[in-house]
Formats: sequence, C-alpha cells, structure tokens
Amino acid sequence: MTTVTSGDRAVASTFAQLGVPKELCEVLDRQGISAPFPIQSATLPDSLRGKDVLGRGRTGSGKTLAFVLPVLARLAARPAERKPRRPRALILAPTRELAMQIHATLEPLAKPLSLRSMVIFGGVNQNPQVDKLRQGVDIVIACPGRLEDLMSQRAVGLEGIEITVLDEADHMADLGFLPSVKRLMDQTPRVGQRMLFSATLDNGVEVLVKRYLSNPVTHSVDSAQSPVAAMDHFVLHINSKDRLAILVDLTSAPGKTIVFTKMKSRAKQLTKQLNLAGVPAVEMHGNLSQPARVKNLAAFSEGRAVALVATDIAARGIHVDDVALVIHADPPTEHKAYLHRSGRTARAGNDGAVVTLATDAERNEVASLTRKAGISPTVSRATPGHPILQELAPGERTILSQDELAKRFPVVVAPASTRPRGSSSPRRSSGAGGDRPRQGAASGRSRQGSPSASSSGRPKRQGASSSPSRPSSRPKGR
Repeated sequence: MTTVTSGDRAVASTFAQLGVPKELCEVLDRQGISAPFPIQSATLPDSLRGKDVLGRGRTGSGKTLAFVLPVLARLAARPAERKPRRPRALILAPTRELAMQIHATLEPLAKPLSLRSMVIFGGVNQNPQVDKLRQGVDIVIACPGRLEDLMSQRAVGLEGIEITVLDEADHMADLGFLPSVKRLMDQTPRVGQRMLFSATLDNGVEVLVKRYLSNPVTHSVDSAQSPVAAMDHFVLHINSKDRLAILVDLTSAPGKTIVFTKMKSRAKQLTKQLNLAGVPAVEMHGNLSQPARVKNLAAFSEGRAVALVATDIAARGIHVDDVALVIHADPPTEHKAYLHRSGRTARAGNDGAVVTLATDAERNEVASLTRKAGISPTVSRATPGHPILQELAPGERTILSQDELAKRFPVVVAPASTRPRGSSSPRRSSGAGGDRPRQGAASGRSRQGSPSASSSGRPKRQGASSSPSRPSSRPKGR
C-alpha cells in the first residue's frame, strides 16, 4: 500500500490539470465548480489512471466528486454496449439519502457522455428499479440490502462490474452492513478497479481494504477524526425546563439549522413543538417512509423549513452545504457521533457553529466526549433571552403564525371518494406535523453537484448557497 498525504503533491488549481475530460469540466464550469477540493486533487490523478484508491477524509470534504469523476471518465474512455441487468460500475452507499444525492451529483455529469445511471434502495416498490435494470444501465448506485434482494431474484448481476466504489465505508460498518458488502464485493470481478472512501479505518473497514483493494494508493487529507478548522464549538449549560425556549430562539435566527436528538420519538415531538412555536421544522429519522424523507429533505433544502430535527440517521446520510448551525439538543453518547453530527455544518469550504445543550446532569458526559473528540469548546451558562444566543446565531428572529406555516406546508386534501369513511378533516403533510406525505414528492438539490450560479455571474465556490445566511459575528471558539 502506498500512502500519500495532502502535502506530498502540488495542488492543481483546475480539474482539467488533474486530467478530468473536457466534457466533464464543461459541466462543472456550468455548475460554478471550478477549483477542486484537497481530497479531489489528491485522489483524481491516481483514480483516473485506474489505480485502486483508499481516500480518507472528514465528512464534507468533497469525496463525492472524487469518485464520481473517475467512474464516468473511465467508462466513457472504454465504450461498451449496454446490457440488460449488467451494469458496468457499482457505487455502494450506506443510506438511501446518500445514494440519492450521489445520483443527483452524477446524473448531469453522465448525460454528455451518454452514460445511464440509476439508484437502488429499499422502502419503495422494487418494480420501477427492476424495469430500469432490464432496460440496461451503466452505473448503479445502491444500498446493500435492496441490491442483494434484487440479485437473489436475478434482476441484476455484478459479473460485468469494471469499477466498484464504497462510499462512507465506516458508516456502513456502524450500521452493520459489512457482511452484506462482503457478499456483494465477492460477486464483482477481481480485475476491476476499486475505490473506498472513509473517515476512519476502524470497525472492520481495514478488513475490507486488505481483502478487496489491490496495492491501493492511500490519500489522507485530514486525520481520521479531525474536527473542521472553520467550525466553532460551544457548550451551553442550561436548565432542562429552558431547553425548548432556547431551541426556538436559536432556530428562528436566519439560516438553516439541524437539531439532533437521541430518540426517534423525541425528534417527532420536538418538530411539532418547534412548529407550534412558529419555527418551520421538519423531521428526519428511521420511522419515516421514503416519500416522507424525500419531501422533508426537499423542504429543508429549499428553505421552506429552516430547521431539520434528526436522529443520527442524518449525521452521515444527508448533505446540505448551507447549514449555519448544528445543535445537539440531546448530547450524543460517544465522540465519533459528535464529530459526524457536527460535520453537517462548515461543509464545502463554508464556516459554521456547533452548539451542545447540556443540563447539570449532562455536564460531565459532554466534557468527556468533547475531550475525546479533540474539541475545546467555549462554555457558557445560558437562559432564554441571554445575549449569548444572539452571538451564536446572529440576526433577527422570525416567528411565523400558524397560517404562514400552513402556506409553507400545504394541507393535503384527499378526494372525498378516497377518504376513510367518517373522515371529513384534511390531513397535513409531513412538513409541519410529520405525517405521511403524498407519493412523488420532489427531491431536494444535492450538495456539490447541484447546478447553480451566483447572482453576479461569477463562478461559485463548491457548495456555495444562494439561500440567506447568518451574519458572521458570533464569537470564535478557543
């Protein structure tokens, strides 16, 4: 194994200098993406040449384009007839949200190369996925469980795979997917190119590296569990009875906020409480159906919801670049979860703040996990209306009336013939209350691959957002 750190090579200033084909560079330029991130500059010269690559970098470091570009470039360089049920490239992702966002990044880049892609995940009817496989696709982006199901039905085979990518392999290990990943990898040809991207090599990930990667080149752009330099950390000591009022204050400031809880029931309850208080919020956890997840993520990405209340399912599976603030409403149980949750802000070159709410009973626990995470947070005592809240989340607070909330999250009225007998009241979509939404809700934009341009017409930095952001007057952490 060859190890290369981020400082061992001169950093290229453009994707073209790294060897990315002209057609792909043109799409990136139209999206306002002109300068590669360090993980992209480090890995692309090797991955474009077909070498096995192990990329290690913190969450939010730009890993998606680091593997999407070589997959597309190498397939396009060796055109082949598209065969039913026989894809040429496989990208494995731990969650359906991440799989969908990888596809959103990949699809516009694949179009000028005449390459066809699709997403495979559970929780939805498999028939549309089976139909697409039958028609033939070049690239499959899949979650392990549903892919195994389709393989057992002979709806798809992996014997034609030329390139395999494992994204967020450490999160797959955390979710218990490694046995499934091994079974899938065993079905792919040994001669193909393989790339693995992970923040850490613990929990069995190193076993995958040794078993499936052939003399890989290892690129590390950050330490395995490094915090982000542009991220400020704060711990607020609070009374338990003040928790909701403080959350309402922080989440009603300008910009987007992700609030983390430990329990699914707690996420649902807190979402309802924020909406009742006039803060448009949506929930994200494992009890939601796939259409509800898509609809809630779209509401948050588009700015109709300013707060996303989530369990740890969102800590690694959802990527929205313009999140100004992450709040640990319930402190996580261990330091890795703290870093993964916190990594939802300060993404794609932006800065951000992380606030942990700790009652007197939680002080020691929070002090221990921040110490293990290598964080030295600014610690303050906070009560509702305390000036520190304005410093952490600058700007005028916006509290909506229930009528205004209803406009952001429209009531869904079923035709009279389809309503349950005796039911005369309409049902609200999952935006405001968390109920199951209609099928077919549109997905939110992806992170790095979202096509967008700045109002000035200048090329936009990767991940830059056009949504309102908070003034950067909060205090810097120690």
